[in-house]
Amino acid sequence: MNPSNTASSRLRVTVGQSCLAGTKDQNEDCTGVRIGAGEDLCTKGVAAVVADGVGAASGSKVASETCVQGFLSDYFSTPDSWTVKTSAQRVMDGLNRWLYGQGHAEGLSDEKGYVSTLSAMVLRSRTAFIFHIGDTRVYRMRDGVMEQLTRDHRSVVSRQTSYLNRAMGLNLSLQVDYKEVVLEVGDCFLLCSDGVHDWMTDDLISEVLLSSKGLEHTAAELTERALAAGSDDNVTSLLLRVDELPESDMEEAARILGERPFPPLLDPGMKLDGLEVEEILVESTRSQLYRVTDLENGRELVMKTPSPNYRDDKDYIARFVAEEWIGKRVSHKNLVQVVQRDRKPTFLYYLMESLDGKNLAQWLEEKKGKPAVEEVVGIVKQIVDAVRALHRKETLHQDLKLENVIISDQGKVCVIDYGSCSVAGLKESPSDKDEEVLGTLDFSAPEYRMPDSEKANTRADQFSIAMIAYHLLTGGKCPYGDKWEKADSLRDFHALEYIPSYRYQAMVPVWMDGALKKALRVSPSSRYPSMSEWMHDMGHPNPEFMESRHLPMMERDPVKFWKLISALLFVLVVILMVLGDF
Repeated sequence: MNPSNTASSRLRVTVGQSCLAGTKDQNEDCTGVRIGAGEDLCTKGVAAVVADGVGAASGSKVASETCVQGFLSDYFSTPDSWTVKTSAQRVMDGLNRWLYGQGHAEGLSDEKGYVSTLSAMVLRSRTAFIFHIGDTRVYRMRDGVMEQLTRDHRSVVSRQTSYLNRAMGLNLSLQVDYKEVVLEVGDCFLLCSDGVHDWMTDDLISEVLLSSKGLEHTAAELTERALAAGSDDNVTSLLLRVDELPESDMEEAARILGERPFPPLLDPGMKLDGLEVEEILVESTRSQLYRVTDLENGRELVMKTPSPNYRDDKDYIARFVAEEWIGKRVSHKNLVQVVQRDRKPTFLYYLMESLDGKNLAQWLEEKKGKPAVEEVVGIVKQIVDAVRALHRKETLHQDLKLENVIISDQGKVCVIDYGSCSVAGLKESPSDKDEEVLGTLDFSAPEYRMPDSEKANTRADQFSIAMIAYHLLTGGKCPYGDKWEKADSLRDFHALEYIPSYRYQAMVPVWMDGALKKALRVSPSSRYPSMSEWMHDMGHPNPEFMESRHLPMMERDPVKFWKLISALLFVLVVILMVLGDF
C-alpha cells in the first residue's frame, strides 16, 4: 500500500501486510487497516487490527473476521466526543458479547465457540493507543531498537502444552490490556500472529524489519521466513510506519507533558537539558521565569517552570501545559514565540524567545506619563494585530495589561503570557475560572467580574486593549475613576460614569475618545463588533462621535487646533520681522 495522500500537517503512514494460510487448509487469521478520510483522520486517526481465530474453536474463522471487520467499522462510527480509549473498549465489548452469545446459541462450550485473539492499534494525532487480548503481538521498531509492547495471555502447562487464558468470545468478562505510546516520525509497528513470532527469534524479526525494503516486501518476508522455519500455523504480519505527524492537540499535550517531573528551583550557573541559567527574571508562588542560554548554539531564551507548590495539582498542571500548546499553535510577529528545541526536555517547562525592550508600564514611566497620541495609536494597533491572531485560533488572551506587552527601542510591540488564555471547546476546570481567567482587575472586562453575565468573547479582549490605550493616553488614569475596582455587580457597573480621556490629555481628539468610550462600554454587545472597525475609528474621525462639534476646536481636535495656532504664530512672527525692517 502506498503512503496515504494527506497534507503534511496531518498524520501520514505507510502500510504493508501479509496474511497466509500456510500449511493449513483454512486461514483463520485476519488483518486489516483503515485510514480515516478527511476529518476522520483527525478525529479517529488510523486503525490497524490483527486477529487469530483459536484453532480449537469451531467458529474461529468467523470470529477473527468479525473482530477485524467489526472493529474497523464500529470504531469509526463512534461519536467524535468519545475518547479513543472509550470508543475502542466499547466496540470490543460489543464484539465480545456477540461472539460469546453466538457460541452459546449454537450450544458450544466457551472454548469451542467463536473465539479469537485480537491486537488493535489506533494512531491518532501523535499517540498510539494499543488494545490487546490473547497471544497476537505488537512490536515497535524505533532508532534500530525493537521492543515488544504487548504480553501474551497464555498459560503454560508444560514445554509442549499451553492454552489461552484470555481471548475475545471466551467469556462475558472482557479484560483488555491498554497502553498509550507517544509517536515519533520513523516509528515502525509490527502486529503479528503466533504463527510468526513463535517461529522467529526477536533478533531475526529485528533483522528483517531493519532491511531497507518496502513494507509490503518486508511483511511478506516475515511470513515466508516463519514458514521456512517450520511454522505449521497461519502466518500474519502487518507493518505500519509513521511518516509524518501533526501538531499535538490540547488533550494529548496535557497527557504527554504532564508525565514529566517538575524541575527544581534553579539558580544562576545551574544547567538543565543543555540550558544554562543566566538570571532569575521572575519568581512567584505560581511559576518561575529564567533567562537561559542554549549551550548548543549560544541562543538566549526564556524558560518558564511550574511552581513546586502545585506538584500534585492536576488542574494547575493542565493549565501550565496549555500555555505551551497555545504558544505553539499561533505564530505572529507581535506574539511571543514558544521555542521548540531538537533536544527533548526531561522536566516540565517550556521555552520562549528572549525579547529586548521594556513593558508598557516601564515605557509609560519613561515617557513621564505623556506619550504622543500617534505613538499610542501605533502601539495599540500592534496589540490588536497580535490578539486578532489569537482570535483566529479561537483563543482569548484574557490577561491583557501593561506588564504583558513588551515594546522594543525600535517601537515593535510583543504580547506575552498565555497563562490565562481560553481556547474554544476546551473544558475549563473550576480553578481556571476562579484564579486564572479573571486576569488583572484594572484591565479585565466587566463580564469576568459580574455573576450571571454574558459569556466572555473577543469583545472582552477588545475592552482590555481599550483600557491599555486609555491608560497610555492619560498617564495611567482609569476611565471610570476610583469606583471601578469596587464594582462587582451589574448595578455597580451601570452606575459608573465614563470620564473622557481628553480631560486628562488635551491632545486626544473628541472623535478618538468616542471610539475609546464605545470599546469600553460595560455591555459587550454595545462595543465594536470587530477589532478592525474599532481601529478604523481610532485613526479616522467618525461623525457619530462628532456630536460635540459645537465644542471649541481645542476640545474637538486639539492636534489640528495647535497646528493652526502654530501656523498663525509663524505668520505673525514673519509679519513682525518684515515691519521691523521698515
